[in-house]
Parts: sequence; structure tokens; C-alpha cells
Amino acid sequence: MVKKKIKPNIKKIKKLDKKQTKSNIKIKKNNGDGTARVHVGVPGFEDLIQGGIPSGYAVLVEGGPGSGKTIFCLQSMYNLCKQGKKVLYMSFEEPEDRLMSHMKSFGWDIEPFVKKGTLKIKRFDALDIARSVEALLSAAKKELLIDVEPMFFPEDFEPETVMVDSLTSIASAFSGEENRFRIYMEQLFRYLESKQITSFLIREVPIPTHMGNVMWGRAEEAVSFLSDGIIAIYNVIHDNGKRESAIEVIKMRGTHINKKIVSMTITDKGLTIYPGKILEGIHTQVKLT
Repeated sequence: MVKKKIKPNIKKIKKLDKKQTKSNIKIKKNNGDGTARVHVGVPGFEDLIQGGIPSGYAVLVEGGPGSGKTIFCLQSMYNLCKQGKKVLYMSFEEPEDRLMSHMKSFGWDIEPFVKKGTLKIKRFDALDIARSVEALLSAAKKELLIDVEPMFFPEDFEPETVMVDSLTSIASAFSGEENRFRIYMEQLFRYLESKQITSFLIREVPIPTHMGNVMWGRAEEAVSFLSDGIIAIYNVIHDNGKRESAIEVIKMRGTHINKKIVSMTITDKGLTIYPGKILEGIHTQVKLT
């Protein structure tokens, strides 16, 4: 059986500016008084930051398996839709119907938003993207950068907010091609910035970025640097065997944050954050994953 060759869905190619080849691209945004902010509606979250996430920011939501990363993004998506925002949820793992069923279990009815056209949930194949990037860069002899718009975003939908679930799946599809993954991520962040799209990008990590003891490749380091914000969600294991959930805003450029790890619960209503309940004894009595 002959496997059909996948043709990259690329409409145009941009010449590479020498200044853009470096991974240390700086993203400039106005973060003074009067900055427009996104309110995700997760109870207690905005007490950890300065009144919301600045509009147009790219925010990593990272943590271990089962920590609550996807629930945080789904809950935020639902609340943003209620505010009248246009949201695109890009899944590289679960199918659309499973995500919608998952949301219904929390009492979040999103069908009205889908019918209205303010919400689109779509499943993507990370391998297709990796193959398209590989084909384009090989043909261009690595002298050109890709235009991510035609191969990543639906042409008939212009979102204000994008949820990407997850960067981990995309990185896996680029296995052994770290440089190409880095180039793709740089262009993705650049595109999101140019369109002033607020984005939440899920990344599964065994150990949160800031805690050390984990070796990132250059591509992963670039993703951490290029992001405007990082939200870490933890599975906490106490010495007595008790488990607890916790959350922390590690960084949010140009925005005051409360630098503390606080308690969080996950119930049949979703996430609730308790900004006044600081996790204690984290250096000696509990383990964070």
C-alpha cells in the first residue's frame, strides 16, 4: 500500500530577517495603567495577579499529569465565551466530542456558543504540522521562515483567545528535530502577538520550570522565554500521604503578581483558588509534581 504524501498547506512564505533567527526574540507590549485585561473567571485567580491577564499575552499553563491544566483552560474558555469573546480551542490530544462531554460534567453548556459561532473546538494532528514544517524548511534550505496562519488556524474563524492543548504533543511530533520545533514556536508566538490574540498554551512537565532539576533543550527554553506568562499547577503530596492541588503565577510580564503557592480545589463545579491559603512547609514536608 502506497502512503499518500501530505502536501503542506502553505499559502505564502516570508523571508527570514537575520534579526529574527535568534531565539531571544523580545515581545514588546504596553503594560502601563489602562492596559486591557482578560478575566478568566476562575474563582480566586485574579487575586494572584494585577486584575487580570493583559490582553494579547501568550501564557503557558504547565504542570504534571492530572494536575488540572486542561480544566483551568476549559473553565476559562467557558467564562470568556459568556463574556462574548470569540475563542478557539485547539486540541492535539482529545477529540471534540470528548472535550464537550467533559465540560458538560462540570455544568458548562457550550453548545449555544458553538451554534452562535463564538466558539470553535477543533482537533488537529501534530504530525501533519511537523511534516508540513519539515517539507517547507527542507525545500527552502532553512533560509525561510514559515507563515503559521494557513496551516494552523481555521480560515473562517478569527478568535480573540486561543487555547492550545498541548505544546507537549506538538513537541513530540518534532522528535529529533528540535531546531524546527523552535522555529515553528517562534513564528507561532510572533503570529499571536501580531494579531493581539490572547493565548493559553498547555505544557506537561514532570517538574515545574522554576524548580530546576529538569534539563530543557534549547527549543523548550525558547518557549519559556517567549511566553509572557507562566501559570504552574501542582499535584502536592504530603508526608502523611495526603494529596492536595495548588497553583502559582510564576511570571506575568509587566504585571504585579503575588509570589506564593496557594491551595486549589477541583470539584464538580470546576476549579476554585484560595489566595489566602498559602501552602506551607513546601521545602521539607511536601513534594510538588
